[in-house]
Amino acid sequence: MCYNDNNIHFLKTFNIMKLLFDFFPVLLFFIAFKIKGIYVATVVAIVASFLQVIIHWIIHRKIDKMHVITLGMIGVLGGATLFFHNPVFIQWKPTGIYWITALVFLGSQFIGKKTIVQKMMEANITLPSIIWSKLNFAWVIFFLLMGLLNIYIAYNYDMDTWVNFKLFGGLGITILFVIFQSIYLAKHVIEDNKPTKGT
Repeated sequence: MCYNDNNIHFLKTFNIMKLLFDFFPVLLFFIAFKIKGIYVATVVAIVASFLQVIIHWIIHRKIDKMHVITLGMIGVLGGATLFFHNPVFIQWKPTGIYWITALVFLGSQFIGKKTIVQKMMEANITLPSIIWSKLNFAWVIFFLLMGLLNIYIAYNYDMDTWVNFKLFGGLGITILFVIFQSIYLAKHVIEDNKPTKGT
């Protein structure tokens, strides 16, 4: 297995399609905002998050906990935005999701035998235990910083800028983070099939 193979292997393991599926409510929110504004977009996001849970259940016959958490949070904060006619509630939603995810990942560092990242990826990639731990903690830091960045943009820029960041910034930064990690992890992948002498 060569360096490039390791990178491709890791990117497949992370599952870019899942990442895009997780972002599709954000995409619909973005489109609705550009056409009808923040309040219609909020309704669209609530409906899209509900559909996301249903579609995942139909395909996998199980509930994705993060999808349910997202649905619950957007239901509460989106509902508050509509009830009080104040978009600040929906603007806090991404930060809430990022920080809850960070706490879940951090908890897996100390609870259970394996971190969340290892459970997600170990079927397709083999790494030393210390690298699994570092990778998991890197995601904790990433989610914490993304939550802070979301709030900074929400309070310092206009609504249009925040919505653009919510889609392009959030997705783009996440993909870049995955790519940089793939380069780092390529150095630490344990090859299952090492070539024998003379081959």
